[in-house]
Amino acid sequence: MPRTRRRHVLLAAVLALGAIAATDAAISSTDPLPAVVADIDAGDFRGATSQIDAALAKPGLDDRTRADLEFQRERMRRIRLDFTLSADQARAKLRESIPDLREDEFQRWTKANLLEHMVIDGTPWYFNRSVSNLFRVSPEAMARRATPFPRNDGPMENANAYHDEAVAEAKRTGKSSVAPRRIHVTQSITVNADAVPAGATVRAWIPYPRALPGRQEDIRFLSSAPAKHEIAPESTLQRTVYLEKPAVAGQPTTFKIDYELTIFGEHHVIDPAKVTPLGDRPDLAPYLAQRPPHIVFTDEMRAFSKKVVGDEKNPYRIAQKLFQAVDDIPWGGAREYSTITNISDYALRGNHADCGQQTLLLMTLLRLNGIPSRWQSGMVYSDGTYDNLHDWGALYLAPYGWVPMDVTTGQFKGARDPEVEWFYLGGLDAYRIAFNDDISTDFVPAKQHVRSETVDSQRGEVEWAGGNLYFDQWDYSFAAKVLPAGGTSR
Repeated sequence: MPRTRRRHVLLAAVLALGAIAATDAAISSTDPLPAVVADIDAGDFRGATSQIDAALAKPGLDDRTRADLEFQRERMRRIRLDFTLSADQARAKLRESIPDLREDEFQRWTKANLLEHMVIDGTPWYFNRSVSNLFRVSPEAMARRATPFPRNDGPMENANAYHDEAVAEAKRTGKSSVAPRRIHVTQSITVNADAVPAGATVRAWIPYPRALPGRQEDIRFLSSAPAKHEIAPESTLQRTVYLEKPAVAGQPTTFKIDYELTIFGEHHVIDPAKVTPLGDRPDLAPYLAQRPPHIVFTDEMRAFSKKVVGDEKNPYRIAQKLFQAVDDIPWGGAREYSTITNISDYALRGNHADCGQQTLLLMTLLRLNGIPSRWQSGMVYSDGTYDNLHDWGALYLAPYGWVPMDVTTGQFKGARDPEVEWFYLGGLDAYRIAFNDDISTDFVPAKQHVRSETVDSQRGEVEWAGGNLYFDQWDYSFAAKVLPAGGTSR
C-alpha cells in the first residue's frame, strides 16, 4: 500500500491495540481515522459511515486524509463481500453436511466463532467460507458430517519422494540449492466485460519473479499480450509486468504473459549446537523491528511467546518451538487481507489462519525473540494440475545466515528422517515460485489507486482512470508446466 496510507493505518493500529506509542507529531489528535477504524472493526458500520461523511464535509480536509477515509468506506464494502451469509443461510449450508444439525450446536459454534461471523449493525453475517472452515477447526463438527470432508491439499503438504531427493542431494553435495525444476509459466488477468467504459485504458500488473541466486535463475521472458509491456526492475520487492489496453464494449479485457525459469529446492543441514546468538548486527535491524500494522509486539503476543518459549535460549530451538506452536493453528480459508487491521493479531486470537496469516504471526514472534525474519510469497504448483497462492518466509540463524521457513506446510511429524520432519524449517521445495520478498511495497510503475490486495501480490492488480478494480470485477489464472531436464518449451 502507499506509504502515506500505511502511516494512517499505523496510527489506527497504535490506538486500537495500545501496542506502541505514536511518535508522528504531524498526525493530529483530531484525526477522525482511528475512531472510524475502531467502529468498523467493532461492526458499527452506520457509525463509521456517519463519521466519514461528517469528516469529508469539513472544509480544508487534506487529500491524504480524504483518501484514507474513502478507503475505510471501501473496506466496509469489501468486508460485506466476504461476509454474505445470513444466519439462516449459514444454517442451510451447514445442513448440507450435517442434515440433523441442532440449534444448540449452531449457536455454540457461533458463540465460539468456530463459525466465523461478524455482527454488522446488530445483525450477524457469516464469512463465505465459515462452514468449510468449521470442519477444519472443530473435530466435533467433523464427526457430525454425513459425508467425508473434501480436501484439496497440495502434493507437497505430505512428505514424499521430492523431500527425500532434496535432503539426500544436500547431504551428498554439501550444497543448499538442490533438486531444481525448469518450468514454463503462463499467467493472465481477465477483466469483466463492461467493468469500465468502452475506450477507457485498463492498467494491469501481473506478478513476475525476481532472480534469486540459488533459488530462481535463468528467467526468460517469452511473450505478452498485448505485446507492449514493462517489467519492473530486479530491485522491486513485489515485482510485476505492467500492461495496458483499451476496453471494448461487451468484451472482457485480457492480459497475458509467458516465461520460463529454473527453480531450486533449498535444504540447510542445521546443527542446533552450532547456532549462536545474533550479536551486534545493525544490518539486520529492519528484520527485528515491529512493522505496524501487521507486525506488532502486543501484550497478547508477548504473553503467547513467553508461554511457548519458556526458558529456552538457543535461537534454533526457540524457532522450533514457535514454528510448532504456529503450525498447530489449523489452516482455514481467509478473508481479504485489506479488511484486517492487524493480521498477526488476527491469527493469534482466532482459531484458524491461512498461510500468510500464519507467516506474519511467526515472523512477529521470531522478531520478538531477537530472531530476524522476512516475508516471501508467490504460487505453488505441481507435476499435475494443482496450483495455489502461497506465503512463506525466512529467518536468520548465525552462522548459517538466511534460511527458508514454511510454517503452513509445517512439520512432517512421524517422518523417519529428522531432516524430512523439519524440512520446512530451513528448507523449501522447488514447486513454488516467489513473486514477493516483502509486504505492502510499491509497484513499478506505481499504482494510482489503492490496491485490491494491500499486503501481498499474487493474483495481480487492475485499475483505470476512474479507480481501482476489485477482485469481484476480474479473475486471474496461473499455469506452470514442469519441463524435461535440460528442456525448454520453445
